Amino acid sequence: MSQVQVFGTKEKIKEMSAEVRDDNPYSRLMALKRMGVVEEYEKIRTFSVLIVGIGGVGSVVAEMLTRCGIGKLLLFDYDKVELANMNRLFYRPEQSGLSKVEASLQTLQAINPDVEFETFNVNITSTENYGILLERIEHGGLEKQRVDLVLSCVDNYAARMTINQACNELGQMWLESGVSENAVSGHIQTMIPGRYACFECAPPAVVASGGDEHAIKREGVCAASLPTTMGITAGLLAQATLKHLLKFGTVSNFLGYDALGDFFPSYGMAPNLECGNRHCRLRQAEWKEKPEEMMQRYGLKEETTTEDTAVAELHPDNEWGIVVEESSEGVAQEALKEEVVDTQGASVTDLMASLKSLGAQ
Repeated sequence: MSQVQVFGTKEKIKEMSAEVRDDNPYSRLMALKRMGVVEEYEKIRTFSVLIVGIGGVGSVVAEMLTRCGIGKLLLFDYDKVELANMNRLFYRPEQSGLSKVEASLQTLQAINPDVEFETFNVNITSTENYGILLERIEHGGLEKQRVDLVLSCVDNYAARMTINQACNELGQMWLESGVSENAVSGHIQTMIPGRYACFECAPPAVVASGGDEHAIKREGVCAASLPTTMGITAGLLAQATLKHLLKFGTVSNFLGYDALGDFFPSYGMAPNLECGNRHCRLRQAEWKEKPEEMMQRYGLKEETTTEDTAVAELHPDNEWGIVVEESSEGVAQEALKEEVVDTQGASVTDLMASLKSLGAQ
């Protein structure tokens, strides 16, 4: 059921070095520190990430984090590799028939033996395996501590609800991702229990309208799949993971991708005060009662407004005196981006569509 790391033939590297050498796999990553993007890139080795769903998005995220030198990855999936998966990235034809976690372990260990791995060929939606998921979130991290982040890369409603329940119950931050059935849009969503909308706060359109969740995946209909859309979504998810763990840049609450219109909506999603998930409501109460403690618990930066933030000169050696002025259109777009959406009774699909129509006006 679980398979712990078995290292490849390469020798493990004890410490990350910024020395620029052809045989140093971390030199270009450590350059982020030298260039002032990340304060301490080497901290990447202290983090553990649990990924549920090692398919078109999850496998690519796992590979990216492995190449970045993450400390530990815990991989959950119960499917096997099929030739039908070859339109995606990561898996190879000779791996057909292997479980996805077994095939992933082979590939990832060969890429970077410095990373620790645990694999679980289980379906998390069963009662027994749900307990395994809870236990590994709490104690599967390095030195048996809690994992630092959970990534949802699944393609079905039941698994998302299971992850949502586990993370709300434990107060665990997680990132959700998805690609549309027609393969031309995707999204990632930051889930901080009680602070942002959980998956049950903004369910799929079918569920939000009172329909049967089994209708989400239509019987006998093969969903389309593009390695481009999945790769872009995986890249956005891996980037958000790195930004959160290493504390650089901004991690959006919701970031969408519409390939047909080259449209990337980003906005905040407030939790539903009447969410059907009891643990979501409990976490909301915690944020209301002790916001500073909760900010510290989730490792979040203090929020600042534009009035509190000094604007640094971008290019102090600008000998040509070039300036950039904001247009009224730019101001309107920025105001749109900062809008916080009330998720009550809505769905992610509805919210993306409404925001796109606003952006087109």
